[in-house]
Amino acid sequence: MNYRRIIPNLCTASNLVFGMCSMLSTLHHDFLLASIFIFLALVADGLDGRTARFFGVASEFGKEMDSLCDLGSFGVAPALLAYEFVLHDFGILGAVVAIFFACCGMWRLTRFNVNANAIHGYFQGLAIPAGGNIIAMTTMLFVSLGVDPHVFGIAYPILMAIVAYLMVSQVHYPNFKGDGGDKMYLVPKLFAVVMFVAIVWAGRGAVCPAVFVAVFSTYAAFGIVNSLFLLFCKKD
Repeated sequence: MNYRRIIPNLCTASNLVFGMCSMLSTLHHDFLLASIFIFLALVADGLDGRTARFFGVASEFGKEMDSLCDLGSFGVAPALLAYEFVLHDFGILGAVVAIFFACCGMWRLTRFNVNANAIHGYFQGLAIPAGGNIIAMTTMLFVSLGVDPHVFGIAYPILMAIVAYLMVSQVHYPNFKGDGGDKMYLVPKLFAVVMFVAIVWAGRGAVCPAVFVAVFSTYAAFGIVNSLFLLFCKKD
């Protein structure tokens, strides 16, 4: 047995374990714990690839296992969390949005695997861990502040559907790997800073969840604004 493979595989498996714990917590209506488990799945997801490269044991098997775990932890678990938290009150619309989110996550992971050797320097579409954690961290913030998400009305399912669409969109997102990629313009950077500060200020009653919401939401918005700049600058 190659013991160097155990640690990366344990990290990958931990991703799914945390995803399952999130779903079980959701079914028990412990939405705060369910959100925390999705974030822990993100931590495990970040460790598996790094440990595999460190030990020199990266493989196609590990990549496929990682994608399957990601779908559970960042596609299905957040969709179930959002549905039990608020979407169930929107009837069929709520169910459709939850299913749409999970399906977009599946599509995003499949496209990423197919295009892994063709796309470098950026992510095509919002990465599913970021999409899933937008839902989870927003839920954590609402629970921590005692905010009833129903006050936002139809805006909640609409925004969740937008996050889902971003995962399968053509929007370019920086991968921060230092391997080139698209130019990041000043205006989108300033927009991201202002948005980050505004979210943290609005959620200052629960600073930690507010920071997490700000990080993931700002990243999602930055990709949209920067891609628009790329599009118009190319036309010029």
